[in-house]
Amino acid sequence: MQGLKRRLVYITLYEGLAIVAASAGLALMSGQGMGHSGVVAVIASVIAILWNLAFNTLFERWESRQATRGRSLRRRIAHAIGFEGGLVAFLVPVFAWWMDVSLWQALVMDLGLVVFFLVYTFVFNWAFDLLFGLPASAAGAAQPA
Repeated sequence: MQGLKRRLVYITLYEGLAIVAASAGLALMSGQGMGHSGVVAVIASVIAILWNLAFNTLFERWESRQATRGRSLRRRIAHAIGFEGGLVAFLVPVFAWWMDVSLWQALVMDLGLVVFFLVYTFVFNWAFDLLFGLPASAAGAAQPA
């Protein structure tokens, strides 16, 4: 599976599971109900989807120009850290606003989610590639630069 279809399946599965996990995590960390936490989890999911589309498009464009093909452990770790690091910058202000906490408190809450999502992103991507195969950017012969 390649291209837009691959991205849509990826995002749907990833974010569906992420909303459930984030709602529960935010409810536990904030002491607020699942309903309140669920709304911000959906907002975070929409932001994450937009970031995911942008980040993965850029990552795969970069990846397709690399001489070494495939997705090594090092490349997977870089992908997970790059994605989650960018997402933190977007989500901390949203969490502070919605949960009515300081930016520092929102950062601490988000860091709890980041630890979970770094592992989740890594495992999800590996499992997704095993189930659906590697994208064209990581398989086959290198493209000329």
